[in-house]
Amino acid sequence: MSAALEWTALGGLAGVAAIWDVKQGRVPNTVTFAAAAAGAVTSMILHGPGALPSSLLGCLVGLVLFLPLFAMGGMGAGDVKLLAAFGAWLGPITVLWAAIYASLVGGVMALVVAALHGYLADAFRNLAVVALIWRGGGQAPLAGLTLADSRGPRLAYAVPIGIGALLAFWFAQS
Repeated sequence: MSAALEWTALGGLAGVAAIWDVKQGRVPNTVTFAAAAAGAVTSMILHGPGALPSSLLGCLVGLVLFLPLFAMGGMGAGDVKLLAAFGAWLGPITVLWAAIYASLVGGVMALVVAALHGYLADAFRNLAVVALIWRGGGQAPLAGLTLADSRGPRLAYAVPIGIGALLAFWFAQS
């Protein structure tokens, strides 16, 4: 019963966040904060009060994993908070896997979106510029290459985050 409830909740969160992100270009705090709180409470109900530290640590790990991408201007705050919300449901180890799967799925989706918009060559050129500048001068947001000022196509990153979380949960259950 608990696995079915968790599948339903995770799938619902993934779906709601993806729809918001695709339609509005953002994931609202009401979705992420409510999902994180529900994850912590549900973990305690299903697995006992001892599950709360794991849920809170999962939330923290999820937050920390994507926070540098936000700080560099490459990811929205809603995406960072979404991974943290999934962390409250998944715990620290599984949310780490969720971030890895989300990054892989997101990379493939980014290539497809860039190709469909005729932006693939520009995307690879921008990656080369970022790598060269960061190698020589350290990591910092680069003008023209952040979410705030890029002319490239957007990827609703809630989609790969949701897919990554569901994959991580699935593999954790097997």
